[in-house]
Amino acid sequence: MRKIVRKKSNDRKKTSRFRFTRIFLLVFLFGLFFLMLLGSATQGRFGALHQATLETLGPFQAFFTKVSLSTTRFTEKYITLWNLKEENDQLRQELDTYHALLDEYREAYSRNRFLETELEFKRRESFPALMARVVGKDPSFWFQTLIVDRGKNDGVIPGMVARNSRGVVGQVVQVSDNYSKILLANAPSSAIDAIVQKSRVRGILKGAGEQGYVLHYVLKNGDVEEGDTIVTAGIGGVFSPGITLGTVSKVHSKQRGMFLEIEVKPAVDFSRLEFFYINLSEEQLAIEQLSRSSSSSRE
Repeated sequence: MRKIVRKKSNDRKKTSRFRFTRIFLLVFLFGLFFLMLLGSATQGRFGALHQATLETLGPFQAFFTKVSLSTTRFTEKYITLWNLKEENDQLRQELDTYHALLDEYREAYSRNRFLETELEFKRRESFPALMARVVGKDPSFWFQTLIVDRGKNDGVIPGMVARNSRGVVGQVVQVSDNYSKILLANAPSSAIDAIVQKSRVRGILKGAGEQGYVLHYVLKNGDVEEGDTIVTAGIGGVFSPGITLGTVSKVHSKQRGMFLEIEVKPAVDFSRLEFFYINLSEEQLAIEQLSRSSSSSRE
């Protein structure tokens, strides 16, 4: 019972304090309002009471004004920062779009320059050729081949030479109706009759994969130096004479044996092949046309 009585008495005290505080605030606000009316009625002539009130309320007004200004500035800064974030996100998206377009334009420009170079090469050489595009690659080491989008329907037959403006790419080894397989010249299974352009020293150029070529069967007394250009010899009628194969990078003369060991850097960048020409030899085309006509007559 005592606890209940104490609790009730405490609640009454709190209620009375709250009422007193509320009445005090109302009186205080009423006094402020009265002073404002008095100031406006006296047309700016301040009495002692008015001045004392002003001195009392001035710090509070300055504090609330400072808090209000700080809040306003903070809100403005927050809104500004939020707008800047949205603007930065939009600018980043636009920048990514422009970078993608720039990459496309660079790629288109590079490809256009490459095709212009190849077309100029074709006009200058004036040989019957068909441009082919690489569509696949065989990753095996011994038989490094590329698949291109040209085949029997385009007049391609096995044995034809693939080349570009830099030199020999390889040779057609397999043909279907619309596709062909090209054995790259740097494949270890490839061998080409070659000649040193300056000294006319002959040898057999064999592929060495990523290491390029090795020129075999050149005697030790052969006139071969680093920087010499290696071209096709034209023996056998497959490769026309004088097509660039590469440049001598190293010459080794071993104590044993009668031949030099010559490393050759390819003129063609085999890792970046996209387009090249298939040399449509007129003789091979004539043979193919004769074989077709004879097969059709037999049928």
